[in-house]
Amino acid sequence: MIENEAPPGRRSGKITLVGIGPGSEAHMTQRAREAIAEADVVVGYVTYIKLVAPLLEGKEVVRKGMTEELDRAVSALEAARQGKTVALISSGDAGVYGMAGPTYEVLFQAGWTPEDPVEVEIVPGASALNACAALVGAPLTHDFCAISLSDLLTPWPAIARRLEAAAASDFVTALYNPKSGRRTRQIVEAQRLFLRHRRPDTPVAIVKSAYRRRQHIELRTLADMGEADIGMLSTVLIGNSHTFMRHGLMVTPRGYANKYELDEGGITREGERAGRSLSTGLEGWLQTLAEEHAAGATPQALALRYRLPADYILAALRDAASGQAIPSNLETQP
Repeated sequence: MIENEAPPGRRSGKITLVGIGPGSEAHMTQRAREAIAEADVVVGYVTYIKLVAPLLEGKEVVRKGMTEELDRAVSALEAARQGKTVALISSGDAGVYGMAGPTYEVLFQAGWTPEDPVEVEIVPGASALNACAALVGAPLTHDFCAISLSDLLTPWPAIARRLEAAAASDFVTALYNPKSGRRTRQIVEAQRLFLRHRRPDTPVAIVKSAYRRRQHIELRTLADMGEADIGMLSTVLIGNSHTFMRHGLMVTPRGYANKYELDEGGITREGERAGRSLSTGLEGWLQTLAEEHAAGATPQALALRYRLPADYILAALRDAASGQAIPSNLETQP
């Protein structure tokens, strides 16, 4: 049992959850360096400890294995209860598949609250998706999401539903933990789900060990990504329907072409205004929706047209009415 109070006569300890970035010391934040310098104890996965080895002189170092996340958190809390300042390190960002979540779980289980003598600080760092994107161009310029393919702690049906939703919603998607020595089929299933919604020639980037000594980059398509060298240290970036590859760079447009004539000096397109929502933005769409419904389109037909839930279309039509008469049988009409 971990006691809530520091021993009499000792100062309160501190746990700093440090995101060390992609792995290169040059890409660590200044605050991350300071947090490690301030620490009496540094706790981390053995590989991450090696990445910051030049900063650890004179420190007590606690090395843990791959699946010992909870042990790392417990070790950090035990040291902090002894009045020590602890740097608990994660690669990338501590809050993105890192140690922040497990640590708070351990803290809460031990009865910790924000008023506890042990202070907790999170130092953000560049996550793998940021590092990998920077190496291959600008693939994350528009909406994106991250999904881990590791089923060690998450049931596969939950992961598959997330993959299906991301693919259908046209998110640029970063796949973490795509493959390991024992987990080889998950990336195949992910590819299968994405091919249900994306073109086979959709650009894909596979980046291994970004900014580390054995960095390796492969640019592929969704159809042939399975032929790439993908492992546990890889991050896979799958483009959306607008992502393109040019001169070896993967780019996802932000959407300026929807509003501006890019080949005519950037003047606004007909019907559009700079600084205002698109004509197909929310207000414009609600107006179009109401007009289509007034012309005879049923909510069910509109739901199919826009690939949105029928109950959402019904609610949108009510909002678009703005006091206009809406058929009382709107919920039941065919």
